[in-house]
Amino acid sequence: MASSYDVDPRLLRAFVAVAAELHFTRAAGRLFVAQQALSRDIRRLERELGAELFVRTTRQVALTPDGERLLPYAHAVLTAHDELAEAFRGEPRPLLVDLNSAGLGHERVVHRARELAPELELMARYESGLTGAVHEILAGRLDASFGRYGGLAPGLRARLEAQFVRYEPMAVLLPEHDPLAALPEVPLAALAGRDVYAGAGNDRTPEWTELAARLFAGHGIRVAPPAPLVVGMEEFRRVMAKAPTPVLAVVDFPPMPGSVLRPLVYPVPLSPVSLVWRRGLRHPGLDALRQAAAELSAQEGWYERPAGSWLPDGEVLGALTAVPSAG
Repeated sequence: MASSYDVDPRLLRAFVAVAAELHFTRAAGRLFVAQQALSRDIRRLERELGAELFVRTTRQVALTPDGERLLPYAHAVLTAHDELAEAFRGEPRPLLVDLNSAGLGHERVVHRARELAPELELMARYESGLTGAVHEILAGRLDASFGRYGGLAPGLRARLEAQFVRYEPMAVLLPEHDPLAALPEVPLAALAGRDVYAGAGNDRTPEWTELAARLFAGHGIRVAPPAPLVVGMEEFRRVMAKAPTPVLAVVDFPPMPGSVLRPLVYPVPLSPVSLVWRRGLRHPGLDALRQAAAELSAQEGWYERPAGSWLPDGEVLGALTAVPSAG
């Protein structure tokens, strides 16, 4: 590869976007540019570096070996570029934090972080699924999210950092007329022979569907087939009131009229939740968020596994490391 010492960061951002999407139209949408302009930038970068970075066919786009070699350097350069801009920005920009859905326990972490650093702005977003949020994080439109880090593809995890937050007990959301709704807790065996909705077909939440499939295996429970994606809690309530299918959830899931939430037992299945952010990100709001998560995890016993619990074999949780001070 020919040497070059003055590559425009805009060209590297174009390259990283196409490498993430492996699709020029989607990458152009991420960057809010025309596809023709994006293709022109990629060709210019290839000329400056003296290397072909992508193999393009009518069916697909793939990284070449030189493209694979460039990718970690491009991420490092862009991270340094962002840090330089941040250092001279004056006040830090808002930290954009995905909370998956309104009403979940992740909101407590954000509330505590705001108490620790009241001078900073931590703004909540709701991307409904860690995989969906991670693509936004890598595109620079989100900073952090919560979810099952171990359910992400290894290639995605290599570009992220994570801090384990809690083992969250899982539950089942039932229509109030369901016979199991009369039980204070629902044994996993009581769902044998039934379909349970776990987000199948939702490309934002494959890590949740995969967790459900591993939990249900050997218990005679089926992951319900894909259904049209429901967006928004009010719409979810409406669809839930009409459908008899139980929904796999967590114990912090917010209450909904016409439905009941019951913890699952025998065993107690756990959803491992981690705080996830882009590798190399430096922001005082992230420091506050990590400190808040560590405080609540210790105070609430979120690191402790209940007796008789279930967790997928070999689950990757994220680091339990020293947390930067938010002060």
